[in-house]
Amino acid sequence: MHHAFRTALAACLAATLALAAAPPSARAVEWKSWNDGLQAAQKSGHPVLVDVYTDWCGWCKRMDADVYAQPEVATYLARHFVTVRLNAESGERTIYQGRNQAARALASSFGVSGYPTTIFLTANGEHLANVPGYIPRERFLLLLRYIGDGHMARNEKWDDYVKSTGTHDTP
Repeated sequence: MHHAFRTALAACLAATLALAAAPPSARAVEWKSWNDGLQAAQKSGHPVLVDVYTDWCGWCKRMDADVYAQPEVATYLARHFVTVRLNAESGERTIYQGRNQAARALASSFGVSGYPTTIFLTANGEHLANVPGYIPRERFLLLLRYIGDGHMARNEKWDDYVKSTGTHDTP
């Protein structure tokens, strides 16, 4: 029995070490706080994806499980974006455009009224777009590539971009 316990413990330890040593593509999205994320974006030059959520939001949890947990999504985000989580009901202090305010006031200032809402910002914090609601994985990847690969910055229209990919944008 003692040998079986040690074997199981060794297997758990090996699995934990393997996961820790796994490449970023095998890991979950690494979320930053608002303030840390905006600082990281300025340093890296990457745009910011902000996941605005609430603790009680069922669609937020579903987006976590169905979309953010997918390796292809997590890998793309790690390579092209700084990812920030913002609890729309939190009193956590945030700084944006020189204003120190609670996270709930910040979410409201972006016009967020439903959850989840995905906000995109440039690396210097300029607001690009809000995308309200749950976004299925394939559509979310299209959206990430549209912004992350610079199509939006080059003023390419969304419909033209979708056509150029040979996919169909279905909300």
